[in-house]
Amino acid sequence: MMKEAKKIPYKIYLEESEMPKEWYNVRADMKNKPAPLLNPGTLEPMTFEELRGVFCDELVRQELDDTTPYFDIPQEIQDFYKMYRPSPLVRAYCLEEALQTPAKIYYKFEGNNTSGSHKLNSAIAQAYYAKKQGLKGVTTETGAGQWGTALSMACAYLGLDCQVYMVKCSYEQKPFRREVMRTYGANVTPSPSDTTNVGRKILSEHPGTSGSLGCAISEAVEAAVSQDGYRYVLGSVLSQVLLHQSVIGLETKAALDKYDITPDVIIGCAGGGSNLGGLISPFMGEKLRGEKDYQIIAVEPASCPSLTRGRYAYDFCDTGMVCPLAKMYTLGSGFIPSPNHAGGLRYHGMSSVLSQLYDDKLMDAISIEQTAVFDAATKFARIEGILPAPESSHAIKAAMDEAMKCKETGEEKTIVFGLTGTGYFDMVAYEKFNNGEMTDYIPSDEDLAKGFAGLPKV
Repeated sequence: MMKEAKKIPYKIYLEESEMPKEWYNVRADMKNKPAPLLNPGTLEPMTFEELRGVFCDELVRQELDDTTPYFDIPQEIQDFYKMYRPSPLVRAYCLEEALQTPAKIYYKFEGNNTSGSHKLNSAIAQAYYAKKQGLKGVTTETGAGQWGTALSMACAYLGLDCQVYMVKCSYEQKPFRREVMRTYGANVTPSPSDTTNVGRKILSEHPGTSGSLGCAISEAVEAAVSQDGYRYVLGSVLSQVLLHQSVIGLETKAALDKYDITPDVIIGCAGGGSNLGGLISPFMGEKLRGEKDYQIIAVEPASCPSLTRGRYAYDFCDTGMVCPLAKMYTLGSGFIPSPNHAGGLRYHGMSSVLSQLYDDKLMDAISIEQTAVFDAATKFARIEGILPAPESSHAIKAAMDEAMKCKETGEEKTIVFGLTGTGYFDMVAYEKFNNGEMTDYIPSDEDLAKGFAGLPKV
């Protein structure tokens, strides 16, 4: 044990020359491809022409391509990545010691940039393609604010206008993240708002609602299609976003390979699926090709349990029902989750790619209550010295639980999890936890039934 402890450094960094030059498309290795997006009017697969009215042309091509295994990362994006990548793969020696576990724990830390999370990996790519297409700007939604922050940074760098619809409960809970977006030049609107038709409709049907990612998506899409020279960009869920986020997994695998480390368990938090999909992609590729096997665990909040309690069905990606239909694990587009403190995980559905992999039993899923998540986050902050985002802390809790199982069995499993970002703008949530005011909300079967009742008949 001591010999190995000396050999593996606390932080494994790649050289800049070792950074990925291509994104990996896990769909290329999937025998069962994710089901296509459907036009809600015709129930036929969405075409390039239909999607390009909402999304940038190159992003539509990436979205519809289920067969190309690798996409070149444009040099301009590679250069931008070098401002904050490669990100470290950290051996959690202190956490292992505190837990007294024989397990070896690693985490890929994506919080080393001003946006504070992994979201910048896709934000710069989407902004780059918008700029290349000659657009004036982009619209988007944001939950906890990390995606909005990342996109505002990318747009400022490239000289694009950025309009962000921020979920109302996060807009109120996280004013400083809102101000970071405004500092980078973004226009930030709490959602649902009275600035769009769909926002006004949601407010009339759900007065006083704290909002959801589904609501904010509807407003951002309406804003994009009603302005010349604008397109909508999305921070998670879509296959193109998982493609860009594959840099996380590719770097993780390269760092592990440097020291001949093979993980047994790979864990990521799951809201829409971007960080989990990015982290697991090259490992899932090996699994799909029959080269290696890994246990992969998606961790979601008990208050918004799309994988563990949702239905695998076609559904609208947004509450206002203006987006295409996606086949995914969903709680129903009308499901408004409780205003819990993991804002980035409060989405009613799950990436079509991850939904298909989960349905094919290639990965597992668990849900955890938020008080247990914040208890793990606090312990991690005290032991490892990083204040984690509430979203990331779902993965921390699951990794600690897996490590404690190893303590009971004596197994020396290697556990890798994604630490997607920092929690410095989430202090209202930490305050509630520290004051003993945080409670757990788990939707009843009756609550979920209301969301399922609104599923479209496909």
